[in-house]
Amino acid sequence: MSPDLETDAHPDACEVLARCDELAAISARPDGIERVYLTPEHRKANDLVQEWMLRAGLVTWVDAAGNVCGRREGRVPGLPALLLGSHLDTVPDAGRYDGILGVVLAVAVAERLRDRGRDLPFALEVVGFSDEEGARFGKALLGSSAVAGLWDQEWWELADRDGTTLREATEQFGLDTALIGTAARRREDLVGYLEAHIEQGPELEAADAALGYVTSIAGALRLTLVVTGEARHAGGTPYPRRRDALVGASEIVTAVERRVRDSDAVATVGRLEVQPGAVNVIPGRVELTLDLRAATDAERDALWEELHAEMRRTCAARGLGLEVRRDHVAAAARTAGRLRQAVVAGIAAAGDPAPLGLWSRAGHDAMVMAAVTDVAMLFVRCHDGISHHPGESVRADDVDRALVALEAAVLALAGTS
Repeated sequence: MSPDLETDAHPDACEVLARCDELAAISARPDGIERVYLTPEHRKANDLVQEWMLRAGLVTWVDAAGNVCGRREGRVPGLPALLLGSHLDTVPDAGRYDGILGVVLAVAVAERLRDRGRDLPFALEVVGFSDEEGARFGKALLGSSAVAGLWDQEWWELADRDGTTLREATEQFGLDTALIGTAARRREDLVGYLEAHIEQGPELEAADAALGYVTSIAGALRLTLVVTGEARHAGGTPYPRRRDALVGASEIVTAVERRVRDSDAVATVGRLEVQPGAVNVIPGRVELTLDLRAATDAERDALWEELHAEMRRTCAARGLGLEVRRDHVAAAARTAGRLRQAVVAGIAAAGDPAPLGLWSRAGHDAMVMAAVTDVAMLFVRCHDGISHHPGESVRADDVDRALVALEAAVLALAGTS
């Protein structure tokens, strides 16, 4: 039993946590949690969540992108749907709550609202997105991109580390690549999208708050930087003749931290690869990555321009070349006022009349869904802000409050629709 269950919380919250434990047991590795896109573990997770959806009175299906979906009609059949959900895939050596808690909470809310379904002025749907993390094919948010109608046909040629393409894996999973467009939803068919998620940061815990609401989701920019110098003998080359790419790259790394740490943005150099990599050779080439995030695209882009200018100056002063490649750009997504107020009302119903608003430094399926409908997010406190790690931990009483808040948010929207 998860240590997070050791509490007198409401039985529904204990069942949510127990279900998270069940999903955690579906893993490709015996020593941790790993569940990636279009694998046997993906199928097992979908099957289990479908069982829970059926128990909640939802009609279920798996769409052309492998997302598991459930629906219950509102007052009359065919009404636009309010969509609740998150993702079921994980990073390697993951925790048990990132994404998964949001899906299980959504199913639990659908079950709690079973008897009120006919009173709702919209259909209620739950989705477990198939691939948010991008751990297998290196492209994040594939499941929600299909639902938002943003699928790029070039993605079919993406390959995993074994050389299996996304097209091949999709066909092996039993899905028809020609039908990917059928996963897309139309704006007129949706009321909005609500996502509950662990915060993946320490602010709620620091404020002693169980829940918070999201104001915006980070606009992200991921770059590969290549610094080129000249590889020469470490002993025979005097300093005036050196064009050391690693020293230049190191200055770039420290400049990034120095410039960004006093802003509200975040930046990370996650990888450096040094060539030729010999102990007695001056480094001639360094490839490094930069992940830059801010609450707005304008703030992110202005910060990058400043950083890029400083990098160019550094390299010019050292006689080094600098090449920049953009690997990923994701637009910031603001949450919609009406849905955000419903989440605030839901948190108030759970006992906090003045909840904390946060911008999410992590990306979420909600940022993609914002292309096709209004979105809002409910954050749940996680211990020490730990995520993407086996140490992820939530409190059962917080999960209890999250259930109350998410259900109340749905009912608040029903009252204004």
